[in-house]
Amino acid sequence: MSVEAGAPKKRSRLLVLLPLAAFAGLAAIFLAQLMSGRDAGEIPSALIGQPAPATKLAALDGAGLPGLDSAEFMGKVTVLNVWASWCAPCREEHPLLLGLAGDNRFVLAGLNYKDPTDLAQKFLAGYGNPFAAVGVDPNGRSAIDWGVYGVPETFVIGKDGKIAAKHVGPLTVDAVKEQLLPEIEKALAAGSAPATGS
Repeated sequence: MSVEAGAPKKRSRLLVLLPLAAFAGLAAIFLAQLMSGRDAGEIPSALIGQPAPATKLAALDGAGLPGLDSAEFMGKVTVLNVWASWCAPCREEHPLLLGLAGDNRFVLAGLNYKDPTDLAQKFLAGYGNPFAAVGVDPNGRSAIDWGVYGVPETFVIGKDGKIAAKHVGPLTVDAVKEQLLPEIEKALAAGSAPATGS
């Protein structure tokens, strides 16, 4: 009788300790991530080095710009910014995009994410339009293909049509200087050297 009574007590103790052990394991993983020195805003993308997803989005009405067509990425470096009018961080980074638009060595394109047309138009009219092309993604399906976690996100696409880099979150002066511009420079240099051999 005492053996049978001891078994439920052992199980109840185990049931109490199991969640505690799981919590301790998760805490150890989070602590290791925090102590690793890695930038928490840097989310790895399985798309880096892969061809940009096939994308053909209609133009934003009234913007006077073409839509977004991934076939246009070939042969030039493209910086693709995923944005929305309802996104406060998009407003914060917008002056930096206007500054980048002055660099004619690459194309700055926009993917308007889940945004009513009139609000997207007002956003660009009020803050300025840095984009050479703007594609509209009203239901977010194209953004899913791009692996977008949320807006804003910015991608660098090389001349070969492959994704060279991804920045998650709003661009800052430091992020542009230390991350985005070096990736753009690398993408511009890739394939620009003369071919060697016979």
